[in-house]
Amino acid sequence: MPAADPLKLDAFDLAILDILQRDNTTPQREIAQAVHLSAPAVQRRIRRLRESGVVRAEAAQLDASLLGRPLTLLVEVHVHDEHPLRTAGLRQRIAGEPAVQQCYAITGEADYLLVITASTMADYEALTGRLFGGDDNVRRFRTSVALGCLKVGLQVPLDRCGPVA
Repeated sequence: MPAADPLKLDAFDLAILDILQRDNTTPQREIAQAVHLSAPAVQRRIRRLRESGVVRAEAAQLDASLLGRPLTLLVEVHVHDEHPLRTAGLRQRIAGEPAVQQCYAITGEADYLLVITASTMADYEALTGRLFGGDDNVRRFRTSVALGCLKVGLQVPLDRCGPVA
């Protein structure tokens, strides 16, 4: 998929995005004060950022371990044939599986890298059966169990973006 043309952003947009990606519940009047704009101007900019797709989603970041899903597993998936017609079923199963938090098509030995959360190893084994079982295009998969977490986040560094408008 080709990269989309980046939206023209100025220093105000970047400051607003910085605040939103740290805490998207920050009231717009507080954002306006922080970036030295009026509240209506901030509201217009946020709407434009959402409509353009720069802000893709707004969601709470949950602690899976406190919700009974203490295991985080990193799974490398190797397929025989990367052709989209041969991987369509696998990609559809992955996209539809809530336990798969992230999935990347990657370069190197593996073809996909998945980040998965699970309650138990038995839960994970059942999940791999649903995702990979019976798919003759899945050559193999390799699992690493996360022993601890050093960092979790989806914040995009904005310091090097600079005003691009």
